Amino acid sequence: MSQTGTYLNFSRNTEEAFNFYKSVFGGDFVDGKINRFGEIPPQEGMPPIAEEDKNLVMHIALPILGGHLLMGTDAPESMGFKVNQGNNFYISLHPDSRSEADSLFTKLAEAGEVEMPMQDMFWGDYFGSLTDKFGIKWMVSFR
Repeated sequence: MSQTGTYLNFSRNTEEAFNFYKSVFGGDFVDGKINRFGEIPPQEGMPPIAEEDKNLVMHIALPILGGHLLMGTDAPESMGFKVNQGNNFYISLHPDSRSEADSLFTKLAEAGEVEMPMQDMFWGDYFGSLTDKFGIKWMVSFR
C-alpha cells in the first residue's frame, strides 16, 4: 500500500521532538522502538561512532493522520551533517473534523509561533499555520 511520509532532521533532540509529536497524535512508534546510532555495526573503512553520538536517534517513525508516516533522525556534526532549520517545508494536516483541527493546532502551537490562527478562509477551508517549538512548520486545514 502506498504511503506518504515526511522525514525530519534534528540536531541532537529528535527523541524529545518525537515524544512531543507522540503526545499530540497518540499511537506508538513503528515497531515500538527507536533505532540508535550505537546499533550500527562497525563497517570497514568507516570510523567508529563517537561515544557522545551512540545514544542519538538514527531512525524513528510515527504514524500520524491518514496513514502519513512522520520519520526523523539526529544529524550529528561528527558524521558530517549540518542541520539548518529553515522555512523550506511544511507538514500539511487534513483532519476529519473542525474540532480535531483545533485540537491539533493548539497542541502543536504550544511554545511555538502561530503564523495564521485557525480561521475560515476564502477558498472554503478552515485553516491555520504555525511553527512548533522545534522549528517545524505546520499547516492545518479542514474542509
